Amino acid sequence: MRSTATEPGATVAIRRATARDAKRLTRLVRTSRAYEGPYAPMVEGYRIGPDYSETHQVFVAADTVTGQVLGFYALIISPPELDLMFVGDQAQGLGIGRRLIGHMKQEARRAGVTGVRIVSHPPAEGFYRGMGAEPVGTVLASPPAVMWDRPELLLGID
Repeated sequence: MRSTATEPGATVAIRRATARDAKRLTRLVRTSRAYEGPYAPMVEGYRIGPDYSETHQVFVAADTVTGQVLGFYALIISPPELDLMFVGDQAQGLGIGRRLIGHMKQEARRAGVTGVRIVSHPPAEGFYRGMGAEPVGTVLASPPAVMWDRPELLLGID
């Protein structure tokens, strides 16, 4: 999947993540402004190991000119769940998240999945709902790792 990014001539490709992407994915998670303030403890010390992309379906959106990773998602097939999804701060609002969700839906459909569970970071709930996810409940806080309740959504795969 290739598409035009923000700057003329810049393109974005979504590709399977490799073990070599682990440090870049970890940096993207740890530096996300979405996890500042009260949310910071959740990603402090968070690490995506090289084996993560080997055991899950992890895909990155990367600038084909610079190689910069702009975002990524991880899909667990059984039971179907969006495990992680991050878009870099510099790429927010550029349609990268929408492209990643579209790609994730294709991968889920290919695997025979009819719906994907999303336990959302509270500020991201609006994004997922805008992508068609429907609220199905709330996942209660589980201190000390997660200190707040999180919306649980279901994204239908058509």
